Amino acid sequence: MSWILTKYLITAAVVVLISEIAKRSDKLGGLVAALPMVTILALIWLYVENQSTEKIANHAWYTFWYAVPTLPMFLAFPWLLPRIGFWPTLAASIAITVVCFTLFALLVKRFGIELV
Repeated sequence: MSWILTKYLITAAVVVLISEIAKRSDKLGGLVAALPMVTILALIWLYVENQSTEKIANHAWYTFWYAVPTLPMFLAFPWLLPRIGFWPTLAASIAITVVCFTLFALLVKRFGIELV
């Protein structure tokens, strides 16, 4: 139980750190947020918990493919935010991501990559 609590605390600290950095500097906050820290932590947790190298490699592989269709959201969000407000922009960004993911999954399926 203490291991799970430790994982939660470290992972939460990373998220808080990113938001605190972003408060002070937009550019540095964006840079730190763009680093795959959550993925790195997940890979570390999998390794420390003695998961197979195949499981760890698969996690990294699928993280790449799942990250690609999220990229349009990062362009749409700053464009929409001053036009329609925070909550509608967030909802639209989620919708854009779902649509992009669906289309992307259909596209890569043709190349033998099953995302769903």
